[in-house]
Amino acid sequence: MQNISTHKYMEKLNLTWSDDSIRFINTATPRARQTFFYVQEVGDFCTSSPYFTERENLNSFLIIYTLNGKGLLKYHGSKYSLHPGTTAYINCMEHHHYECLQNQNWEFLWLHFNGPSALGYYEEFMRNNFHILDSLDPFFMESTMRRILSITQRKDIHSEILSSCLITDILTRILIENDTENLSLGFMPAYLKTVLKEIDQHFQEPLSLEFLAITAGVSKYHLAREFKKYLGIPPNEYLIVTRLNHSKTLLKYEDLTIEEIAYSCGFHQVSHYINLFKKHEGCTPLKFRREWHSNEAVKPPDAQ
Repeated sequence: MQNISTHKYMEKLNLTWSDDSIRFINTATPRARQTFFYVQEVGDFCTSSPYFTERENLNSFLIIYTLNGKGLLKYHGSKYSLHPGTTAYINCMEHHHYECLQNQNWEFLWLHFNGPSALGYYEEFMRNNFHILDSLDPFFMESTMRRILSITQRKDIHSEILSSCLITDILTRILIENDTENLSLGFMPAYLKTVLKEIDQHFQEPLSLEFLAITAGVSKYHLAREFKKYLGIPPNEYLIVTRLNHSKTLLKYEDLTIEEIAYSCGFHQVSHYINLFKKHEGCTPLKFRREWHSNEAVKPPDAQ
């Protein structure tokens, strides 16, 4: 058994795996580290008891996809069964322990990766709290993980771009399945659809949470909680974004002053509109208009 320990990083291992198991350690180029999702390590393990890995404070994210047998993950104070078809998505800065169960063989594909937006993706996944995914398409997961392994081992001029694309594909599937499993998005309550329609059609008006709750026939606390659950943002934020989207159309295609646009979109103070626009777009409405017109934009067919 290996026991590697420093002031920050801790790792304990019992490497009980088959001779044909694969572990490939990759050194990413500076370009990849600054721009892409990049592979740190990737492999295919066939393990037996007492195999385990325990670590924390490793600047990496880990995906484990189980092919055969059973493993056990200890993470966030709970235990999770890792059986065929399950995917575990872990932040390795946090303490975690995974092992092959006694009297079992456990085969899994695994990927350590990182990148400029890796933490953001993980935080998005964790909006619904940590859990094991078991509804990802098995063919997609196994074939994509094996392609990442093959591409990384091959190491040619395109390997980092291709592996980044494949990692993005996996993370996209994870986030979509995560929302689908936890939120049942296909069954959004009818009252939320009513609220969305009300906002989309009357965003210029002073729509309060109380008014929207009365329209929906639920309490404002229930509406606020369920709206964020299904839409990812509170009702007020959705209203602001709707108003800003309409204001961008007016900035692009209408010859109105900034003040006229602000009031026509439901903002009652021009300074408030400008501050919100800068917060969401990174520039003022006037700069947005100038940059758009400098690109010689043409009006859409329905505006001509």
